[in-house]
Amino acid sequence: MKRPVFSSAPRGFSLIEVLAAFVILALVGTALFRIFAGALGNASLSDEYSRATLFAESRLASPGVETPLREGAQQGTSDDGKYAWTSRIEPYRPPGTTPDLDAATDLMPMRLWRIAVTVSWPGVAGSDRSIALATVRLAAKELTP
Repeated sequence: MKRPVFSSAPRGFSLIEVLAAFVILALVGTALFRIFAGALGNASLSDEYSRATLFAESRLASPGVETPLREGAQQGTSDDGKYAWTSRIEPYRPPGTTPDLDAATDLMPMRLWRIAVTVSWPGVAGSDRSIALATVRLAAKELTP
């Protein structure tokens, strides 16, 4: 029976191999950290835009429900003070209308109103962020005495 031959070469890793493995691990770890940090920042920004959109939609829904539709502008801030909003209500005139069509529209008992809302809030590094939504709504004209 033959006995196994053991080599006299050292077993294990050299210091250079261990250092190279740590450098590679550090580079991969840094890249993963940056990816996750960027994803977290994007999730936070997405949350801000979602909240601003919901706030703008609630401001679009209130004219005609809480108050009658009247031409004009309003502005204010949210309850928490983070979002500032401006709202503008004006008669809607479709593109390409003629003066005759405008005159006929003025005689009708209903009117189209364009409601536009802009919501803004402070972003990072002093830059403001904003979102603008608009809709058109049909409502009866108010009778003036």
